[in-house]
Amino acid sequence: RPAEHQHVRYNPLRDDWVLVSAHRVKRPWQGQLEKPPPEDVPRWDPKNPLCPGATRANGEVNPNYEGTFVFPNDFPALQPDAPEPDDSDHPLFRAAPARGVCKVMCFHPWSDLTLPLMSLPEIRAVIDAWAELATELGASYPWVQIFENKGAMMGCSNPHPHCQVWASSFLPNEACLEDRTQRQHLSQHGVPMLLEYAEQEAGRKERLVVENADWLVVVPYWATWPYQTLLLPRRHVCRLQDLSDSEKDSLASIMQRLLIKYDNLFEVSFPYSMGWHGECRGSASLPSTSLPLPAVLTVPLPPAGAPTGPYLQEDCRHWQLHAHYYPPLLRSATVRKFMVGYEMLAQAQRDLTPEQAAERLRSLPEVHYKKRAE
Repeated sequence: RPAEHQHVRYNPLRDDWVLVSAHRVKRPWQGQLEKPPPEDVPRWDPKNPLCPGATRANGEVNPNYEGTFVFPNDFPALQPDAPEPDDSDHPLFRAAPARGVCKVMCFHPWSDLTLPLMSLPEIRAVIDAWAELATELGASYPWVQIFENKGAMMGCSNPHPHCQVWASSFLPNEACLEDRTQRQHLSQHGVPMLLEYAEQEAGRKERLVVENADWLVVVPYWATWPYQTLLLPRRHVCRLQDLSDSEKDSLASIMQRLLIKYDNLFEVSFPYSMGWHGECRGSASLPSTSLPLPAVLTVPLPPAGAPTGPYLQEDCRHWQLHAHYYPPLLRSATVRKFMVGYEMLAQAQRDLTPEQAAERLRSLPEVHYKKRAE
């Protein structure tokens, strides 16, 4: 029985395995306790470099923005004009060029308003800004990574609601891995992996958290983090900028519902790292597939020549847009999951089964705990 006996589960997206040991969740906890996030974040602070009108570290003054605000990261991990590394004299000491740009996007002018507390039009504005950045940066770079680190527990140094967008001249490891596994699945089974997976989970229901006409959120069968979720569209779509207006509206709704449930789980501003994975145009060195899409996919696919870096002719029908949410909390707002020991040296391991996590999230109310008394 999965809830009582250890077993391993295969992750087809990463081509690896996770050890599930649900009986371990019964053990008493005597480990580290975290400090809950502060509840008294000021709405506006002139010393906060992400606030409207504040001065950033480089001396630039933010405009008095009223919606989303995008600016170049003042301390970027990637720069567009980095020099070429020296040639290696041995195959064990290789280096390659790495260029790109890094941007920061503030979701809202108020520091105390996280995504689950925003209105649907405000969340929709965030989605529109994501799509615009993906289009702009994807015209020059093969990979654009949109990601949000929420909460100090996940390394976020500023409580103001924001995310980052990094565009790179190379394909990051996770993109390469997902490109390979999704390509292989389409070649072997004739249908995009995550489209087939979404259809299966929609029918099985046991790991479903929330759903609507266009999207569903599940705790994936192969989840590693305790309350990890996967956000999936119901139709085949490769990129954020390929979504229709109605799909963007329903995306705003399902994001709000999921994030409210997260906050309600331990009645705390729930920490996580999340990120979008979309169409990858940087796989020119991998074998391409000429398989036609199966008849079950009746929705027209995006045009093959959509601008995404220098790989305009790449066949990317194997890709399916999706977002990963990786939250660290395990038992309470103060007990987190650490990826150490066996996880670092052998393979990922979890105590709570994905089905148990999904049932707990699914049963939570969709009214934010801070608004219940209103």
